[in-house]
Parts: sequence; structure tokens; C-alpha cells
Amino acid sequence: MNRRIVFLFLLLGLTLTTWAQQFPGGSQLPGGFPGFGGQQGRPSSTTGISGSGIDDSTKVIYGPKSTRYVLEEDIFNNRRKLYTVDTTMDDTHLFLYVQRSQNQYQDLGNLGTPMRPVFVQEPQQLGAQTGYYVFAPYAYQTMGVKYFDTKSPFTDMYLALGGHNQNILRFNFAQNITPRWNVGFNVQRFTSQKQFGTSGVNDPTKLLAQNWGFVGHTNYRSKNEKYTLLAHFINMNHSIDEQGGVLTGENLDGTPNIYAYTGEARLNGGSTRGPNPNGRELRNDWHVYHQYVLDQGFQVFHRLDYRRQKNYYQDDTLRLNQQTRSAIEGVREEIPGFYPAILGDTSRIEQDARFRLVENMFGLKGVYRRRGSAFNYRAYLRSRIYGQYTRYNTSRTLYNEYETRRAETFLGGWLGYYFPDSLSQMTAEAEYQVGGGFRLQGQFDSKWLTAGYSAMLVQPTLLQERFQSHIFFWRNDFKLRGYNHAFGQFNLRYRKLQLKPGLDYFLLSNYTYFDTAAIARQASGSFSVLRTGLGYQIGFGKFLTSGQLYYTVQSRTDILRTPPFFMNARLQYEFLYAKVLYIQVGVDLHYKSSYFADAYMPVTQQFYLQNKQRVEGYVLADLYANLRVNRTRLFVKLTHANQGVLQPGYFVAPEFLQMRRGFAFGVDWYLFD
Repeated sequence: MNRRIVFLFLLLGLTLTTWAQQFPGGSQLPGGFPGFGGQQGRPSSTTGISGSGIDDSTKVIYGPKSTRYVLEEDIFNNRRKLYTVDTTMDDTHLFLYVQRSQNQYQDLGNLGTPMRPVFVQEPQQLGAQTGYYVFAPYAYQTMGVKYFDTKSPFTDMYLALGGHNQNILRFNFAQNITPRWNVGFNVQRFTSQKQFGTSGVNDPTKLLAQNWGFVGHTNYRSKNEKYTLLAHFINMNHSIDEQGGVLTGENLDGTPNIYAYTGEARLNGGSTRGPNPNGRELRNDWHVYHQYVLDQGFQVFHRLDYRRQKNYYQDDTLRLNQQTRSAIEGVREEIPGFYPAILGDTSRIEQDARFRLVENMFGLKGVYRRRGSAFNYRAYLRSRIYGQYTRYNTSRTLYNEYETRRAETFLGGWLGYYFPDSLSQMTAEAEYQVGGGFRLQGQFDSKWLTAGYSAMLVQPTLLQERFQSHIFFWRNDFKLRGYNHAFGQFNLRYRKLQLKPGLDYFLLSNYTYFDTAAIARQASGSFSVLRTGLGYQIGFGKFLTSGQLYYTVQSRTDILRTPPFFMNARLQYEFLYAKVLYIQVGVDLHYKSSYFADAYMPVTQQFYLQNKQRVEGYVLADLYANLRVNRTRLFVKLTHANQGVLQPGYFVAPEFLQMRRGFAFGVDWYLFD
């Protein structure tokens, strides 16, 4: 307890320091695509937690085995799993969001910048969505909230000080109020500073992105185990100064310098005193899930979600950022303005979109067990009521507004069969949207093979249907989008060799995208995407090498851009020092083929097609050392260690450079009493 009190004082000091030094918060991206990644917790086959551990001196022992958590998805699907907190060193050094996704997402080179998926992603559910997604990975995720059962107060304190002022601070706490009722919360704060477009270390506008995140959660189960309640509240406040990319600089000999890490930004506020163009996302999510066992094989359940989201963009120097650079700075090469043609007032732009959603799901589910096998079913009714209200300026002081309101109803069912070997299962799910749209999905899982198929017809996003401002204007009557996805992966093991060859095939119909003018479009007809992959892991004593390889081909590259070749690789050596200090040292390598990746438009907060600049085509190397003493984990890391070896740097997105070489340090400290 004394250690907790001491750390709380330290945490208070760090929080106060945050206002001056801009320390940040945690990362919430789930693990990446198939391969060998980090462990988010290890499942236990037990269905409950025993009483407090007692040693020979009758001293109560608390630790990972007395601190377990459950996930809503498992309870929803009647999978009785308990997870322990992760005390391994694996992936401790992956503190940035892109790294935690196994590079499945791409940002604009700095912590807190807009993110997009590298590969094709299916919509997560039927029904129209708001369309604003680039900051969503920085929020706590509803289905990722951990509901704890602790025999003692549990605290997780995390601090990462990244290179070039990319810093993360996180504090998690959970405690049982009664043996069957637990409450807890997670708080995160992160910030990053600009690596270009500033006047130096004393520039008052050097802050690039900042994020506050919070989740408060509770879970309860009745004494007879018939009633279960899970509930949480999520809040995120994310803001960023938009820079539009870095301008080409000039070397000492007068030649162009495209890797101008300290160059000028395309978007600016005109002076160090005025506000820079900036974007923001605020979101609040209230979530409740509860179920009651009526009888053997029959349970009723209800899920409620209430969501509020605000997306905002402002540029008070619109005219300045629309002018060519030659007109305002006298440079030798004319650089066009950042924005396309302005339809109205050219002095400023302010865009404010607010989304509200109430969603209810009611249903019946249950499990039947017979001779070692089990049969699982679920039937439900889901309803959504939502509205998106958008306000935009037409002059410096006048505003227009428009609104979209709808109600949607869905009918769905789910079936699952679990084989007696407890390692194999088959599942099937169907959902129909009244008035149009459906989702079908089937999957088989075994020790050696995972395979499945899904088909969807889903509405375009609300933003793709309608957007109005005095820069962009569209009103579209798009058709339902079609997604067909077939996938398979073998899980092969021979001694210390593991191989996971796999294949994903997508057939996309009525695909929606943003064209080279950043306007929402829909392509007619269908096209296909084929991705083959291989995950591998090989151990040689204390040495380990692992990674993923992907190769992608597609029938249309004019409306969807994907790097043909993708690679993650790791070389690692693990050893024990002085019998108490566990150490992993290694190098992470990442590579994508050179390709015309999408550019970013901050007005709509969307990525769009471009044909002007190829990005990637570079091997990124990070050196790291993970350490563990008892239950405390630490890491030290040299990021972009190979900068300058073959070239000064590389672009991860059009006009945005990968962060240059830097040193990072972090600590993750568990307390169980």
C-alpha cells in the first residue's frame, strides 16, 4: 500500500508537469492481422477464481492469478473464459499505435495524426455509420474493455517517453467492492510535438496532437450466477494542428531537399500568435450489457449503446493557405494552394458535424451440451435511431446547417457447434436490415485450420452521402456497398517451427472512395483483391525470429491503393541476468512496397486518392531491449535506427515523413495489493 501512495504522489507530479511538458496517455489499438504478435492476456480454462492464496506463514498472496478479467464478447457468445493480465515481456516496446497494430494501420508519421487501414477492411456492422474514423483508433474500444474480478486492488501504471516528444501516460485501476461486484477505470493522456513547420523550441504552437481518454467500467453477477451486468462509459477528447505536409527545403548548395525534417508546413496560421488550422474529435459512449438465465439453455439479453460524437475543423487563415507560395514568399518554384477551389467566402472555414446514436438489441440465447460437444444459438432484434447534424460557415460570421435523421431495424441469428475435442468449432451468423442490407458469415476453427466466408450489403457512410461547406459540396444517392470475403489459414507446427500460410479474397461491389479531388464517389460493378500471407516463428535456443509476409494483387488499382508487398520481421535474443532480470534484445524490421498511398484532407477528415507522390519503399529498423524484474516491465528503444544509412528518410504518406531517429523509454508497473 505504501508503494501505491508513493506512486500516486509521483503520478500527481507527472500530471501537473503535463501542462508544461505535454506528457501523453495510452494506446488502445487491438493486435494486428494473423501472424505472431503480442499477447493481450492468456485465457484460463477455469470458470471461477479460487479464494485468496495462503502460504505457510498464513500471508495472503496476490498476483496475476488472483486478478482475472472477462471480455463481453466471450460472455455474449457463452464462452466461459477468464484472462490473466499480461506479465510477459513480449511486445512491451511497441508503444505507438501503428506498431501495436503490427503496422496494419498507417498514420502521418507522428503520434496522434490521422490513421487509416493499410488493407481492405469490411464494415464492422450493418447500418449507416457517421464516416468520421481517422481518430477512432485513439479511443478506448467498446469490445476491448476488460471487466475485472480482483481479490485485491489492482493498479497498472504506464509511462512511455518517446523520441521527439511522443509521450504516453496511462493509469488503470480496478477493485472488487463485493466478491461479485467490481469497479474500475482507465485514464490515458498523450501528446506529440511538430517535427516541421515551427520556429524552434520556443515556438508556442509547437504542440501537434493531444489526447485525453477515459473509461469507467463495472461488472456484477448475482449469487446464483443467473444475472450478469457489464457497463462502461468511454470518453475521448482528441485535437490536432493540421499541417498539410512538409514543403521541399533547400540544401546549403542550393539543391532541393525533399527530406526537410525541419522545413515549412503547407498549412499554417500566418503567425505564431494566431491559431493554426486544427481538427478535433470528441466522443462519449455509454454501454450496458446484461443477461438473465431463465432455465437451462435459455437466456434473455439486452444491449444498449448511446453514443455522441463531434468532429470539427477550423482554418482562420483560409485565404493564406489557398495562395500559391510564390505569391506570398517569393520562392522560385510555385507551390499551389492546399485547398481546391473555394465556393464562397475565402477568409475562414469552420466545419462542425455532430452525431447521435441510440441502439438497442434484445434477444434470446443459450447453450446445450451433450456428450462433450455443445450447441450454441442466439436470436435477436436490433434497432438504431441516429442523426447527424452539420453546421458550416458561409462567411466569417454566417452559418448554414443540415441534418440527417433515420431509424433502422435489424433481425439476426447466430448458431455455433463445438466439437468434443474442445479445439474445433463451427459458427454461422445472419442479419437482415429491414428495407435493405444483410450480413452472412460462417467460420470453422480447428487446431490446424481456420477458414470462413462473409457477405455483406451495407449502406455508405453519412458523410459519403452528403457533405456541404464552401470548399466541398456533394449530395449522393449511392447504392448499397457489397463485400464478399473468403479466407483461410493453416496453423502448422513442427518442433520449434511454426508456420501460418493464409489467403484472403475480397470481391467488392459498388465500392465507395474519395477521388483525386477529395470528392466522394462510387464505382459501378465489382472488382477483386487477393492477398496471400505467411506468418512464421522459429526458435533456436535463446534466439527467436518471427514475422509476417503479405503479397497483394487486385483487379483495379485506380480506386483502391494497396502496397503489393508487406513485411514485418523480428530478430530477438532472450536471457536472464543475475537470476532476477529478464532481458530481450532485438530488432524489428518493417517494409512496404513503394506505392501511391492516399493523401489526407483535413476539411472532411478523409483520405483520398492521389497520383503525384510514391511513398514507402523503405526498410524501417527499430532496435529495442525489453526488461522485466518481478512484475515490472521496462523497455528502451532506438527508433528508425537506420536513418541516413541509405537515404536521409522516407515518406509514410504523401508529403509526410516518417519520424527521424529517436530514443524512447518506458515502464509498465503492476501492483496487486
